[in-house]
Amino acid sequence: MAGLRERCAGALATAGVLSLLAWAVPSAGERGAAGDDQTLTGVVGVHAKILHGARSAQFLGMERAGSGAIVRNGYVATIGYLVVEAESIEITGADGRTVPAVLAGYDHGSGFGVLKLLAPLAGRPIPLGDSSALDVDRPVLVAGFGGRDEAHVVQVVSRRAFSGSWEYLLESGIFTAPAVPNWSGAPLIGSKGELLGIGSLVVSDAPGEGTRSPGNMFVPIDLLKPILGELIEHGRVAGPGRPWLGINAEELHGRLLVTRVSPGGPAERAGVRAGDIVLGVGEREVASLGEFYRQVWSRGAAGTDVPLKLLQGARVRDLGVRSIDRMEYFRPRPNL
Repeated sequence: MAGLRERCAGALATAGVLSLLAWAVPSAGERGAAGDDQTLTGVVGVHAKILHGARSAQFLGMERAGSGAIVRNGYVATIGYLVVEAESIEITGADGRTVPAVLAGYDHGSGFGVLKLLAPLAGRPIPLGDSSALDVDRPVLVAGFGGRDEAHVVQVVSRRAFSGSWEYLLESGIFTAPAVPNWSGAPLIGSKGELLGIGSLVVSDAPGEGTRSPGNMFVPIDLLKPILGELIEHGRVAGPGRPWLGINAEELHGRLLVTRVSPGGPAERAGVRAGDIVLGVGEREVASLGEFYRQVWSRGAAGTDVPLKLLQGARVRDLGVRSIDRMEYFRPRPNL
């Protein structure tokens, strides 16, 4: 990690990037100007208390904390799992003041959550950058809430697809190393002070599948730009949602092993069980999570019947699963 940190510092000095990045690497330059300080005022703390009986509580907990970025006056972008099924949300600004917020919108496709502040909060919105132009080997700043003490220079080590076991697929995730501890919802900031991504996960194979090098994955901000207005205005992306089955699966020796089915979800109601092997969707065989999701989503919008071919024990079965929009599965906050 020390070697990577030194390479990041050297790249910063060579590129002549903003001193806000140099804060985390003393050898790369002195403390930045006051204008650079303003960038980190857009980084906020997010704390959510979750509804009693929330579907997501078993795995994500009843209280969740992380970071976020002010993206418009009065609005914060964060990673959605921090705030989905929240009963109450509090946002803490760089000056230490805390104000209430509500979930303005959530998009399961990207993973973004957008929060609406219910009182003014100090801080300057971080401009949205162009994450498609972010190349491998580029130094960037992971800015978790907590000021410069939580700002870490890291390096982009890969741009690649990511398939999550919870029916989630990113076509071009941003992977960075070394791993930082305060990553959940943390803004990924470029050399011009622009927002390039939001922290989602810690991973063990940041440079690529099959490697053993920990790092973090960020959701590219380009996925938020075209839907931000819709999330603020309507709470979700316009149009019908993708079909959701309620299946968690893992790739195992070229097969898809069902590790969990969501209680009361479409798959469980149709008879899918943990331990089943997903062989195909209709007549199309699937051997990876990405193939599985693309085949399910190609069947149409949420509500469509999805034909699955499963291996249950020694028996191959064909089951039809009536899909739903995942938002229908979560508990809504009352009195909204």
